[in-house]
Amino acid sequence: MKQVFLFFTALFLFVSVHAQEKLMGFTDAHATKQLDWEKQFDGLIKASNQDEWMKFLSSHPHHVGSPQDKANAEYIANLLRSWGYQTEIASYYPLFPTPKTRMLEIVGDKTYKPKLQESAIAGDKTTGQYSEQLPTYNAYSADGDVTAELVFVNRGVPADYEELERMGVSVKGKIVIAKYGGSWRGIKPKVAYEHGAIGCIIYSDPADDGYVQGDIYPEGPFKPKDGVQRGSVMDMPVYPGDPLTPDVGATKDAKRLDRKDAVTIMKIPVLPISYADAQPLLQLLKGQVAPPSWRGGLPITYHVGPSTEKVHLKLEFNWDKKQLYDVIAKMPGNELPDEWVIRGNHHDGWVNGAADPLSGLVAELEEARAISELVKKGYQPKRTIVFCAWDGEEPALLGSTEWVEDHQQELKQKAVIYINSDGNGRGFIGASGSHTLEPFFNQVADDVMDPQTGVSIKERHYARTMVRADAAMRSKMLGNKNIKLGALGAGSDYSSFLQHLGIASMDIGFGGEDPGGEYHSIYDSYDLFTKFKDPGFQYGVALSKTAGRITMRMADADVLPMNFNSFYKTVNDYVGEVKTLLDNSRNETETDNKMINEKLFVLAHDPTKTYVPPTIKGLVPFLNFSDLENAMVQLKDASAEYEKLYSKATQLSAEKENQLNDVLYKAERSLINPDGLPRRSWYKHEIYAPGYYTGYGVKTLPGIREAIEQRNWKEAQDNIEVVTKVIKAYTDQVNAAIVLMK
Repeated sequence: MKQVFLFFTALFLFVSVHAQEKLMGFTDAHATKQLDWEKQFDGLIKASNQDEWMKFLSSHPHHVGSPQDKANAEYIANLLRSWGYQTEIASYYPLFPTPKTRMLEIVGDKTYKPKLQESAIAGDKTTGQYSEQLPTYNAYSADGDVTAELVFVNRGVPADYEELERMGVSVKGKIVIAKYGGSWRGIKPKVAYEHGAIGCIIYSDPADDGYVQGDIYPEGPFKPKDGVQRGSVMDMPVYPGDPLTPDVGATKDAKRLDRKDAVTIMKIPVLPISYADAQPLLQLLKGQVAPPSWRGGLPITYHVGPSTEKVHLKLEFNWDKKQLYDVIAKMPGNELPDEWVIRGNHHDGWVNGAADPLSGLVAELEEARAISELVKKGYQPKRTIVFCAWDGEEPALLGSTEWVEDHQQELKQKAVIYINSDGNGRGFIGASGSHTLEPFFNQVADDVMDPQTGVSIKERHYARTMVRADAAMRSKMLGNKNIKLGALGAGSDYSSFLQHLGIASMDIGFGGEDPGGEYHSIYDSYDLFTKFKDPGFQYGVALSKTAGRITMRMADADVLPMNFNSFYKTVNDYVGEVKTLLDNSRNETETDNKMINEKLFVLAHDPTKTYVPPTIKGLVPFLNFSDLENAMVQLKDASAEYEKLYSKATQLSAEKENQLNDVLYKAERSLINPDGLPRRSWYKHEIYAPGYYTGYGVKTLPGIREAIEQRNWKEAQDNIEVVTKVIKAYTDQVNAAIVLMK
């Protein structure tokens, strides 16, 4: 009885504390009103609408340039217009290649031609729409006709080539075969080309998303033997969007590069295949047995190669411009129409695209519909809300990038935040974004209930974190329920907003309990999604409630809910990481050089042996972080003072409040370096960027971190000074906010 009493006492205290927690950015009176609107908003969200819209939007393949792509855009626009939004379809005309010739074969004594075709599934209404489907291919591969031996390169990332070098295996003049995973797919042919390969084949191994993981479709959600992951291999870590119009929108009359001068188009032919097609190719390989971590789930011995037989790969593409259809819908703000809260998800798919992207898009549409219903009841957003359905995300973030480049001056002045999703599933909330938004997001996560467990999505996230932690970490984290935002790399439509223009951004979605191998294949269908991914659209409703709250609170806040202290703490951790990376580089260099010298000494006394050692690494110099460390101290002090004053910011006059908000949402712009990152000037954010060799994966403090990784010490020191400069500019913005609040 005592335990029950203590439990309910603790529960009462938790609920009381939460109830008393002040809603960030709102006066008490406005907070009460806001929470009432949000309660009504929740009551309006319907899973049946999401089901109905997905059924139509996924009824046919809707890739860029397809009839259904245009039909879907018009369908979305008509819905938004019917709900009272000022809606337009903005068109752009980027380069989008499609296959003309796809040939892959073994030549010699063991002839074999892979199927290169996915098999329809009985009982799935859309997998058999062959005449409408894009073939299995990698967009922005080079044209090519090559014949060579085959070499297995595991995931095809730089570390794998270091392992091959240790084994004495070269890929120069060879065709490589790599497993999907471990990096973004475009990194695989990029690194292969840098090592002299003349072609690249990428396959999905059953150990990753096939029968090793679980039952294959239709019995389960995992990839069947003929499943193939389509996808772009454009070098998007250099710049996303139309390869012919970097930095400008791909309008009809835009000035374009010659295709041969477009550096983001891959230099060698690249083709994705299924694990059924890959097995005979892998069985050709001889040489050393692959390391244990390289082996997959096929019933073969995995060898590195090279192969005894040669492989012939021939690819030709139609290099056409295609029309994009971005749907842009605005609800003007009642008080601050020139401050925009932007919410987006793309609508194009590689095939029928139920999970990716339509599960996220239909949640966004339901948010827009519910807000329009609130407007009928008297709700008026303070700021303008902009709902976007992007086209061309799958090939290269085309629609969002071209729209942002086309409207960049207006967006620099007006965009408060960009809120992104890119599909949705069942399970746990995932969130990444600008770290000024972390406390704000945690308040939102407190107020959305998980449909499976009945606790908040924040509580459920905390429970999973505790279960996954080891004993030491669990003890350290006990009671700390804060959701740490991840850092944004690339791979979805937030990229141009955050990394090109410095607009604070978030990317959210649910997942973790909906595994499957349907990604970018014909099996990403309505039938698979509703059976295995999110039956009943319960988590579609949860996404609508989460993203809808973020959108409404940002649109309605008296003072924007941005926290500089959370940003400081995160960036300070990043500074510590790059300093540790430098120390580790020094220790590794000393160890490696010692081992090389010891081997050379032994071999010098044994003339019967030959040994070609790797290059002895040069000494790691001292790098001066003092200016950056001092700048971080100044940011720490300013952020702490800002946090003390923020609670009273809602007491400012209307004029001061507007001035403060202008400073707050433009603070992220000061993290932009106009010259951009080394060798990729399109990426201008000095805190977050996709890695040059990781693709989707983020590199924080990328200018410093990647220079250390590449052992370019002058560049590392130069970038320490660049980051110092932007941190000082950012601190100036914090101080400007402090002056206004005082």
